[in-house]
Amino acid sequence: MSLKGQDVQFSQFYAAPLFLNPALTGSTELTRIGVNYRNQWPGLNHSFNSYSAYIDHFSYDLNSGIGLIVNGNQESLAQLSTNEIGVLYSYKLKISSEIDWRLGGQASFVSRNAYFGGLLFGSMIDIGSGFTGTDPTDALSAAGIFATDFQHRYMSYSFGTLFTSRNMWFGASAHHVNEPNVSFVDDGISKLPMRLSLHGGVRLNIGYGNTRDPYTNSYTERSIGFAFNYKQQDPFNQLDIGTQLFLDPLVIGVWYRGLPTKYALPNNEAVIAVIGVALGNGVDIGYSFDFTVSQLNLRNSGGAHEFSMRYTFLWGDPKSRNQRARRIPCFQY
Repeated sequence: MSLKGQDVQFSQFYAAPLFLNPALTGSTELTRIGVNYRNQWPGLNHSFNSYSAYIDHFSYDLNSGIGLIVNGNQESLAQLSTNEIGVLYSYKLKISSEIDWRLGGQASFVSRNAYFGGLLFGSMIDIGSGFTGTDPTDALSAAGIFATDFQHRYMSYSFGTLFTSRNMWFGASAHHVNEPNVSFVDDGISKLPMRLSLHGGVRLNIGYGNTRDPYTNSYTERSIGFAFNYKQQDPFNQLDIGTQLFLDPLVIGVWYRGLPTKYALPNNEAVIAVIGVALGNGVDIGYSFDFTVSQLNLRNSGGAHEFSMRYTFLWGDPKSRNQRARRIPCFQY
């Protein structure tokens, strides 16, 4: 029997920019600190919890962005957890007065941990009585596995590119290009497939509000954006497509996650509602909820809750903080 898995995904993927694409490192041309947390399918007995924390900074002297990211996720059934720490770098090229091109890379150290002592094997069950008194260590030994605690470490390398103009953006990223071996078993081979992503969109100004931002002394922004994010990680593929309305400081959005496929089961996963506030002092806070529309259904899964928070500022000159004109036009969340 062969099983396939895939990386964690965030519904607010633009609120997890370094997780999405290394080329987004330093993309605000400011300094940014952010955190993301996702609780997926809390209605099940064993849910999935994921987090990401990052910091990045843009250097005008080097025309480069540098960053640090820490990612983690845990699946409670086998107490399987993955923890990652990565360093990122990006370089900005000026193609024209309207178009910028960014190239980025990431190197990560990853640790996977699992505890199999709580699993139930068929050899542990007595057919007649249903008794499950066999020690799981014995069942593991019978399967040729001699430990209940496992730890595996490896390096992962990722790259990305991003084109931006005043109102549009398009990017591509490739994670785990070295396809590291993630097997817990000695001499076992279980490669982590490369994760590819294509993402882009357009943001349109629909006027300005009647009030001025107290931090920038500019009229509050009103805009609408349309964007997509296509992901492929063998053998899975998926498309997120959606829109967000920004009525400064309020952000309201809706996404659909799914992709028609040739398989018997339709690839319709979720409809996602997003709400957030983008405060003038550089703090952005977002919340989203995934309404499960697959055969798993919302009643069984409990959907998914996701939170994000970021603080963006200009290092070293408090009087010039929160210069929104420097920010690329990507979604807030």
